[in-house]
Amino acid sequence: MTTSQRKIEHLDLCATSKVESRKVSAGFDDVILVHCAMPEVRMDAIDLSVDLMGKHLNAPFIIASITGGHPDTMAINAKLAKAVEEVGIGMGVGSQRAAIEDLKQEDSFRVVRDEAPTAFIYGNVGAAQIREYGIEGIEKMIDMIDADAMAVHLNYLQEAVQPEGDRDASGILDAIKEICSIKTPVIVKETGAGISNEDARLLKKAGVSAIDVGGVGGTSWSGVEVYRASARNDILSQLLGELFWDFGIPTVASIVECSASLPVIATGGVRTGLDIAKSIAVGANIASAALPFVVPAMKSKDEVVNVLTSMLNELKVTMFLCACDNIDRLHTTPAVITGWTLEYLTQRGFDVRELAVRSNLA
Repeated sequence: MTTSQRKIEHLDLCATSKVESRKVSAGFDDVILVHCAMPEVRMDAIDLSVDLMGKHLNAPFIIASITGGHPDTMAINAKLAKAVEEVGIGMGVGSQRAAIEDLKQEDSFRVVRDEAPTAFIYGNVGAAQIREYGIEGIEKMIDMIDADAMAVHLNYLQEAVQPEGDRDASGILDAIKEICSIKTPVIVKETGAGISNEDARLLKKAGVSAIDVGGVGGTSWSGVEVYRASARNDILSQLLGELFWDFGIPTVASIVECSASLPVIATGGVRTGLDIAKSIAVGANIASAALPFVVPAMKSKDEVVNVLTSMLNELKVTMFLCACDNIDRLHTTPAVITGWTLEYLTQRGFDVRELAVRSNLA
């Protein structure tokens, strides 16, 4: 099966099947933001804007990598791009591997910059491919969409459970270090299994500019592979995917694991503006999501804008109730971590008590 065909298969499954984590949550229910009964701020004056890698965003949110690399994905990427340009945020493209293998697929990626000339746009390639393509190949992907940053995605869980997966991860840190020599900022992003503190420190030393935690709690790519295995009656692959459906570090825990090392993008089960606020309160710089935008992008740009508008309004309400008139204040709003997430972080040696005692009003 070609990379292009696999990409459209993945997209269709995400649009029509239950692909999210089953037993493990992202951890947002374990985060309590301390309510301020007298916020002393005007909700309509709350400033959501942030700067990300030298680019101004109207809100601390981007649409995570969804698609590209197949003729049927061009219209979807166009709608996503038009929406982020209108709202003033940003987005990532799906893996550009398909366009390197088949130049006819480049337009499905180029359309993003065509439709979003001022938005923050990041490129995307799998860690398994960067050794093959080298710096020259990465720069070609950047030029393809005039990218503001380049993401290297880590999806070794998915690679391990799919029959055509690349299971050789040897030398990958050195390969990441090598491409960090390019002028464009490099983001390393997980795709559903999270990133640990140990890995975050290694990535910082390698020269990475930011980490997208891609934690457990959102789309399970092991789960996606279960559906693919079932369709071809591959019982062994299906059982393997089922076993590892929820494997990894949940999003909130991964944010705390990584936040002391590099700027953090919180991805994995972010579904509301309240989730965005909680992500930032526990250490993320911005948040992102992909799955909530798949079906809307198949319909229209306005459907995507409606989802974004709703989430950002929810974020603004949350900030109002926490007395935060800008994102800097949200970074210091008191938050309490409870339940399974607290137990996990305590056993990992993190002291989260300072989150609960800090104050915006001091």
